[in-house]
Amino acid sequence: MNFKEKSNYNFDDLIEIVKILRSPGGCPWDREQTHKSIRSNFIEETYEAVEAIDTGDLELLKEELGDVLLQVALHSEIESEKGTFTINDVCDGICKKLIIRHPHVFGDVNADTTDQVLKNWDAIKMRTKSQKTQSQAMESVSKALPSLMRSTKIQQKAAKVGFDWDSVDGAVDKLFEECNELKLSIENKDKENQREELGDVLFSAVNVARFLKIDSEHALYDACNKFTDRFSSVEKLAAERGIDMKTASITELNSLWDEVKNK
Repeated sequence: MNFKEKSNYNFDDLIEIVKILRSPGGCPWDREQTHKSIRSNFIEETYEAVEAIDTGDLELLKEELGDVLLQVALHSEIESEKGTFTINDVCDGICKKLIIRHPHVFGDVNADTTDQVLKNWDAIKMRTKSQKTQSQAMESVSKALPSLMRSTKIQQKAAKVGFDWDSVDGAVDKLFEECNELKLSIENKDKENQREELGDVLFSAVNVARFLKIDSEHALYDACNKFTDRFSSVEKLAAERGIDMKTASITELNSLWDEVKNK
């Protein structure tokens, strides 16, 4: 088949093209790749798709989803060459999972609300993964997730068995308690303890976000953007007033920051 002559391509074409690229007469780079060598590519392409979602750029999203799909095809082809599984096995697995975890659609279970759906999903997930305790469910949360996201998922699983504060006030009090413990470790110059206490502060902050139904990952994302925008404004203001930021005192810079913030 001459792929260059086609005007439109589909999923089967993608799989065939990846096979050709990985074949002896294909691309030297593609042939050399392993799961580990393209691991970072998978992460990068996923984040680029997420950025397209955040910016609302549908053309870019279409392109980035294609890049993510390529990663799935490559990983599947690597195993297909070994005879372990194929892309069809991957599709078979996810289809079976979706059918099993949606008994209210493909079975006779009733679930009229999102809460009921999620409760059934968690119960089925624990049963199919042979998880008998909530600790096992926590341990199943991927350690490769961004830590803020992983913290949220672990806390949610603890909350499902009643291990939670009665209200956000308890979560906020715990955050202040952990901040005080961090401050004490800094005053005591306890380097070993500082890392642990800082982790507790971050974990507690995520807990507050969970109570407020705020995605901590998104909140920090927005905070980064806000800081970058304000810093850019501070630089411009400093330049207008002939202030060299490299030699300016922190008092001068804070004054500029407050001025930009108040605007």
